[in-house]
Amino acid sequence: MKLKTINGKEYIFDVVRKKYVLNQPEEWVRQHIIKYLNEKKNYPISLMSVEKQININQTIKRYDLVCYNTDGKPLFLVECKAPNIKLNIETFDQSFNYQNEVKAKYIMVTNGATHFCFEIKNEKPIFLKEIPHYTTK
Repeated sequence: MKLKTINGKEYIFDVVRKKYVLNQPEEWVRQHIIKYLNEKKNYPISLMSVEKQININQTIKRYDLVCYNTDGKPLFLVECKAPNIKLNIETFDQSFNYQNEVKAKYIMVTNGATHFCFEIKNEKPIFLKEIPHYTTK
């Protein structure tokens, strides 16, 4: 990870947005997941999107990370939490609310230490034992 300090604050380089962003706990998790998905699971950086706005029940929200397939369709929605945040029903509800708008094939919720990954089949989440490798479909 590329880090730098500006005016006493630490910044981390976001390879998706191609800029330094304030290194907060959730951002640290997001950058590590991006690196993991790219290096270990072959998700292309060029097909990732970070913190884009979506409309949920007439409220503007931002998802953490979406990976797309080569057709530009959402493949993988990732919700990142800071390491000190326990993953609970509210976290999953937030992710599934985002999923209703994004319509990705897979969803992952992570706090950097604990990860839950699901495949969406017939609009129902199926728990996966491991994070899927990138596929163009």
